Amino acid sequence: MSFSPLILNLVNALKCLPGVGTKTAQRMAFELLDTDRNPGFKLALALTEALTQVQQCSCCRTLSETPLCALCSNPKRDGTLLCIVESPIDLLAIEQSSHFQGLYFVLGGHLSPLDGIGPRELKLEELEDKLKNSNIREVILAINPTVEGQATGHYLTEISRHYGKTISQIAYGVPFGGELEWVNHTTLNHAFHARQVIPHDLPQN
Repeated sequence: MSFSPLILNLVNALKCLPGVGTKTAQRMAFELLDTDRNPGFKLALALTEALTQVQQCSCCRTLSETPLCALCSNPKRDGTLLCIVESPIDLLAIEQSSHFQGLYFVLGGHLSPLDGIGPRELKLEELEDKLKNSNIREVILAINPTVEGQATGHYLTEISRHYGKTISQIAYGVPFGGELEWVNHTTLNHAFHARQVIPHDLPQN
């Protein structure tokens, strides 16, 4: 069966979502085009509003509808603690599962030379400005425990150490190669509170 151009465009558009293949996209498309189309119109409106109004927080770079997100504008947060995460969803995972009361910096990815992603692509000069011009005393690395995450963590450790900051990393109760997004709240809470300071002289292999 061949779809009309508009249905085919909708199916292809839905396939951009993570974990959505052709069959799932087709089911979604037909569900949205069912007799009651109000849910589809609500979805379209929500997408339009989010895509046009949600930007990056000017301070931590998480997603926000305002120039400064609710976390960065909260005077009760501890400005001496900075937790570095890869993505806004990692920030959300920590907020939902721990008692961390510091601030965040969202990388927007990880270093991956093979993919052409270096410090410039991640705009890490913004992080350096923050470390240089703020009263941060401890940098907490909450980077996904992947090969790229380890390389990113090492680079961030060198940057933080250059500005005289204490560097720690959260302990992980997940297998190597896992993603913070899929860690249960209890495990992540224990891991965060069991973070360890990274020593100046790392053991040589």
